[in-house]
Amino acid sequence: MLQLLEDTYPFASTEVFKAVQMSSFFPDSKTFTDYIPKTDIGIIEVKFLAQRNEPDFNLAQFVAENFDKNPFESLEYHSDTTKAISEHLDGLWEILTREPADAQGSLIALPHPYIVPGGRFQEIYYWDSYFSILGLQTSRRVDLIENIVNNFAHLIDQIGYIPNGNRAYFLGRSQPPFFSLMVEVLREEKGDEILTKYLPVLEKEYQFWMSGKDELSTQNQANNRVVLLEDGVVLNRFWDEYDTPRPESYREDVELAESLSEHSEGFYRHIRAAAESGWDFSSRWFKDCQNMNTIHTTEILPVDLNCLLLNLEKTLSKAHSLSGNEEESQEYTILASQRESAISTYFYNAEKGFYFDYDFVAQSQKDCYSLAAVFPLFFKVAKQADAETVANVLKTDFLQDGGVITTLNKTGQQWDSPNGWAPLQYMTYKGLVQYGFMDLANEVKNRWMKTNEKVYQQTGKMTEKYNVKTPDILAGGGEYPNQDGFGWTNGVYLKFLRG
Repeated sequence: MLQLLEDTYPFASTEVFKAVQMSSFFPDSKTFTDYIPKTDIGIIEVKFLAQRNEPDFNLAQFVAENFDKNPFESLEYHSDTTKAISEHLDGLWEILTREPADAQGSLIALPHPYIVPGGRFQEIYYWDSYFSILGLQTSRRVDLIENIVNNFAHLIDQIGYIPNGNRAYFLGRSQPPFFSLMVEVLREEKGDEILTKYLPVLEKEYQFWMSGKDELSTQNQANNRVVLLEDGVVLNRFWDEYDTPRPESYREDVELAESLSEHSEGFYRHIRAAAESGWDFSSRWFKDCQNMNTIHTTEILPVDLNCLLLNLEKTLSKAHSLSGNEEESQEYTILASQRESAISTYFYNAEKGFYFDYDFVAQSQKDCYSLAAVFPLFFKVAKQADAETVANVLKTDFLQDGGVITTLNKTGQQWDSPNGWAPLQYMTYKGLVQYGFMDLANEVKNRWMKTNEKVYQQTGKMTEKYNVKTPDILAGGGEYPNQDGFGWTNGVYLKFLRG
């Protein structure tokens, strides 16, 4: 059932919130969403409405009097670059660990310690956490891995899904469903009983992504995150419950909408759905593969999302089998088989030798080349011949001096050229290894690691993203400056280093 944004994050509907966000008082819109009201927000709102038109009203002073800063806002960490990078990263886990805290402001409480990415991101993030876990495994921090998995299980039980992050303003959307892969890492450490232990929450997450499937028909083709195609196959898209500006990027969203000559209902939802994808933002989501004002995310079936849900179906089949539920296991095997066939049908382009997202409204493939194409290789659902053509495109067009580039389009968005991101380097490497393309896989890995090492030596930082076309230049683009920390970069580097 749809909840009103006013119920999940009432702060965003107040006039004081809108005034601060639109004032550019904070260069980063996320800053104020993480501030903590000193008293009930309703009382602050009444006070603001009474004072804002007074001649000597000072917005900065009002904020200081009525809100406390996020306690981690000014946190700084200075690296010792004389240490080996692996030693630095093993020690950095403690810096990035947050202890359980009571819900305050926008923060949603979690019962166990967790890893944050770093920089402006001082809360847990869903898909980031999988790649941090890969590094934690090499650092033998199984305790933290289990804590992270249990925190996500808690969120599924309490909310019904894993939100983008543990902030109230993230409610309404999730992120790429990597939870089954996190459970698999824990299973590697603790045995098959892990699958049966987490079976109920894995099932509940699947129900979230498939919610609305029973209401689909030829007259109602799309509902929530599910889409019925003409051949009767059901595939998934990214979505968000709300069609309103994101509180954490309120000014940016409002100004973008106001810059358009017109924008249709659903415009803000396309933006929010792209945030659910984790690729916020990328030419993948644009009709013309260039301009943000053509964003149409909810009309797209993404190849990476459907590969992740295929993996969840296979995991559920295995978990049910281990639990002795053979009938349920077989049901998920059938669902996985149907989706696997659909991935080949709808996403692979034999002429171009590559995988593409599918626009179900236009009933045609998108033509944006992106690293989402490596997901069928990572999950080993591509035919060997198809994987070979993908590898050829990766080698010819995506491989750069510093690793593999995210898309071939230079748009100024951070999930486009010239940037590379740790999770996609890992997915590319592992996908190539699955099909025996070891030379290319190692080239991707080695170039990426050298880029990480070069920037670390220059700056003492591991950053959120890197310029892989020109590794000597720090990455940019997007709604905020490049961040340091950085959870998933650390995790992938350690996984590449230690295997």
